[in-house]
Amino acid sequence: MGHQTARRAPRAVAALGAATAAVLTVAGTGAVSAPATTALPATPRPAVAGHQLVKAVASPLATSACLKEYRVHCYSPMQYRKAYNLNPLYRSGITGKGRTIVIVDSFGSPTVQHDLDVFSKAFGLPTTKVRIVKWGNVPEFDPEDETAMGWAGETNLDVQYAHAIAPDAKIVLVETAVAETEGVTGFPEMMRAEQDLINQGVGDVISQSFGATENTFPGFSRGDHSALLNLRYAFKAAADARVTVLAASGDSGVTDFKADGSTLYSHRVNSWPSTDPLVTSVGGTQLTLDDTGRRLAPDRVWNDGRGAAGGGKSGVFTRPGYQRSVASAVGGRRGTPDVSISAAVDGGAWVYSSYSAADKGWGITGGTSEATPIFAGIVALAAQQAHHRLGPINDDLYALAARGRARSGLIDIVHGNNSFAGVKGYAAAKGYDLASGLGTIDGTAFVRALARRAR
Repeated sequence: MGHQTARRAPRAVAALGAATAAVLTVAGTGAVSAPATTALPATPRPAVAGHQLVKAVASPLATSACLKEYRVHCYSPMQYRKAYNLNPLYRSGITGKGRTIVIVDSFGSPTVQHDLDVFSKAFGLPTTKVRIVKWGNVPEFDPEDETAMGWAGETNLDVQYAHAIAPDAKIVLVETAVAETEGVTGFPEMMRAEQDLINQGVGDVISQSFGATENTFPGFSRGDHSALLNLRYAFKAAADARVTVLAASGDSGVTDFKADGSTLYSHRVNSWPSTDPLVTSVGGTQLTLDDTGRRLAPDRVWNDGRGAAGGGKSGVFTRPGYQRSVASAVGGRRGTPDVSISAAVDGGAWVYSSYSAADKGWGITGGTSEATPIFAGIVALAAQQAHHRLGPINDDLYALAARGRARSGLIDIVHGNNSFAGVKGYAAAKGYDLASGLGTIDGTAFVRALARRAR
């Protein structure tokens, strides 16, 4: 994740989203470093970039400079805005105004507001005050605690890119007191926090940059899914309240780390809450842009050697009704992702962080934890366009795709695959596939089509 973070405790790769967030931090020497996705610790710990990598840079660089100095693409909010054709929306007054994005992260970041202000100033964005809700006895930030460092970076990434896409939307950051660790801990606090805000009427869209392999939930091997299913109450409450819920699809292709954080599964697995039928699963793409944000090549499934877009078939949930039209791809199971947005590390986002004095500055972050807050901003724009909450949008997404992509704003992805760490994944193909879902978006056309569909 961000210039120095990882989302969940049991991974050695920077973790974003239901997956892991992949991170690069660049040094003045021009060296680029990234956590290995296969060399894992013997015991669970977060994938924190800051403690592993060299000092961050003092200011974000242009893409051409990143390519010259570090041999990777790096992108700013302005480039994403152009790439996803969002500027016509902004010019028409669709900026997320009147809508609220809820972001849920364990522990949070002690410098989240300051860092957002620096980020906003650097890119000419309006300032906004983040409302912080502490759920439980959130511990004081400890820069020596790798888990806290990881979540701080994730928090900055989530907040900065939700704001970048929906600059006038309100942001509510929920900081929980227990870290999510692969189906073992953290989820009860997160779900109760989400349900409480929903009951208070707070939030139009919830962004979740976390997740755990379905197989790691107690009872899975025995066919007992009650431990996972008993956590769905927040999503049911969200559906009743017409709140849209998003989750990152993962950063390890069709595989993931086991509960002890030490090894990858040697077969296909999938991650919850991304697999939940009440949640929109956000997968990852790789963009190739010039300094202005103009595409130089078609988007492809994220798979750049540092991570790969999560996707596949759920081991818990059967195929929901809205995926009936893509049964040839998903079979009888819930398939993920539903839609895909920029997530590649080679094509990562500039994030500013100052929670660690030893690694203060700008870093390049990728992962589906980047894609998810970006798409949360898109949903906020569509909710403003529609003048109301959109609620669960999966029925609308698949209905739009079925009616023709030209008017839906959905753009098919036909290049790349999400094979990773020796586990064969799925290839992009015409129409829906288990590597990119329904594809990516033309922001202006998609927002307007989704708003019309949700009326």
